Amino acid sequence: MKSLRRLYAIFIFAAISTNAFAQAKTKPYKIFTSGREITIKSSKEIEYVMVWTTEGDRVVEQKGIKEKSFRTTLPIYRKAFFLMVCFSDKKVYTEKIGIQ
Repeated sequence: MKSLRRLYAIFIFAAISTNAFAQAKTKPYKIFTSGREITIKSSKEIEYVMVWTTEGDRVVEQKGIKEKSFRTTLPIYRKAFFLMVCFSDKKVYTEKIGIQ
């Protein structure tokens, strides 16, 4: 009986942690790249976008967007950039993106 309770507890813990991890990974936007052009499409209203190189040089900073879509062309060529998107509900998402 003890082993059955342990198995049940492990199953419940695994289900809860998997669900929490899955919820943490969902983001309300998608990023599309084509050459040096970046397009962000979102289900929420975008407040501002910032893009910087892996060396830390800021290349794009756009505030007051207030739209669900944003498009920009990067002025320099690098293979990777960091992107930060802030929405009107003040949630901020950052990620590393690669450019081909």
